[in-house]
Amino acid sequence: SPFPGHELVGVVCKVGPKVTKLRVGDVAAVGCIIDSCMSCRWCNDSEENYCDKGFTHTYSTKKNPTYSHIGGNPDTQNFGGYTQFHTVNERFCYKLPAGIDMAKAAPILCAGITMWDPLRQWGATKSGAAKMKIGIAGIGGLGTMGIKFAAALGHESIAISSSDRKKTLAKEKGATGYVVSTDPASVEKHLNSFDLILDTIPVDHDAKPYISMLGTKGVLVFLGVAQAPYQIGAMDVLYKRKVVTGSLIGGVKSTEECIKFCYENSIYPDIKIITADQLTETWNLLESSNPASLRYVIDIKKSLKV
Repeated sequence: SPFPGHELVGVVCKVGPKVTKLRVGDVAAVGCIIDSCMSCRWCNDSEENYCDKGFTHTYSTKKNPTYSHIGGNPDTQNFGGYTQFHTVNERFCYKLPAGIDMAKAAPILCAGITMWDPLRQWGATKSGAAKMKIGIAGIGGLGTMGIKFAAALGHESIAISSSDRKKTLAKEKGATGYVVSTDPASVEKHLNSFDLILDTIPVDHDAKPYISMLGTKGVLVFLGVAQAPYQIGAMDVLYKRKVVTGSLIGGVKSTEECIKFCYENSIYPDIKIITADQLTETWNLLESSNPASLRYVIDIKKSLKV
């Protein structure tokens, strides 16, 4: 894999005798999942990301002891694309369209599907769907993909951030409006109006401004991994049947749809290709809130020459 990580892309050089999904020479991708039980109701409905027994991560976990569709030492941690060899079940390998930009395609398997799946779940990706007002909270690597998706799907794509620092960036990515969540006057202009808000913010924050902007039956989806509990009262959601929920990456079918949509509409994450010796510098940038809203992609071939 020339582009590694917890989402990785490379060219197939060898396949097992029973593999039918890929051939030698195909450009293939692997996302955040390499195995699941494949027998529960969720796996049978191609929502392997919600497998009853828990899916096996591409990275940072060991293989699940209650099922096994991949080889290798079960006591060895998975390291994703950062290891020389990585065993993946065919089900979780994706054949990419010929000619796709491999470096840009890699983050589709994480940032892309993380934003696509809740849009799909709540009806925004359906052909002929009524135009929706969709808010994207947090204008980072995830948020910029959400803005692009919502706009390309024909919906009203509104960026939401804690300051106006990324207003120009959001507009460049396709946002038709901008809300400063810490400014009561800005929030008030959008009270009870959003059909869907995707909250990508990874740090602790007050959810009430976002809930207040949901319209009747509007949905707030948490995607960022904030640590502190949210303070939400029954009265915040009761009168207009507002929904507060979460979402985690996506299953095989949804991921295939996401890849196809991205390729056909030339929608890709904004990336910067780096080499391994730049990891510390890059990590520090991400720690400072990712000011450029980029996904950083490691080029292994170049890294080996540094």
